[in-house]
Amino acid sequence: MESKDLKKAGLKVTLPRMKILEMLETSDNRHLSAEDVYKRLLDSGEDIGLATVYRVLTQFESAGLVQRHHFEGNQSVFELDEQGHHDHIVCVECGSIEEFIDPLIEGRQKIIAEEMGFVMRDHSLIIYGTCPACRDPETGGRKN
Repeated sequence: MESKDLKKAGLKVTLPRMKILEMLETSDNRHLSAEDVYKRLLDSGEDIGLATVYRVLTQFESAGLVQRHHFEGNQSVFELDEQGHHDHIVCVECGSIEEFIDPLIEGRQKIIAEEMGFVMRDHSLIIYGTCPACRDPETGGRKN
């Protein structure tokens, strides 16, 4: 995204907005909390306060530039709204988040909504489990 995307979303181009947008775009982790963004900005030498990070992320959400998710632990994480619909699977041990798309699941959700008389406008599917790195290879369960 560029400054024109901010303008198109009705937001003035400011240094904090540009730095936060850049942070979201360049991060290997697509799901960042406000605190994650703030720490990364500090680490890169930027002097942008945590309250500003929260305010900008909320503005980005209102403008449709990011999506806010509430996963395990009820902490909000943000991701750029650029890849279309996808669902998430979250590790309850380490908090890692993976994205996936499954046409069969998508189709079933539409059918279920129609069978119940609903016109689906949006949906969210989050699967909670334990990732391979957090499982005991011998038992397949939680590592101690």
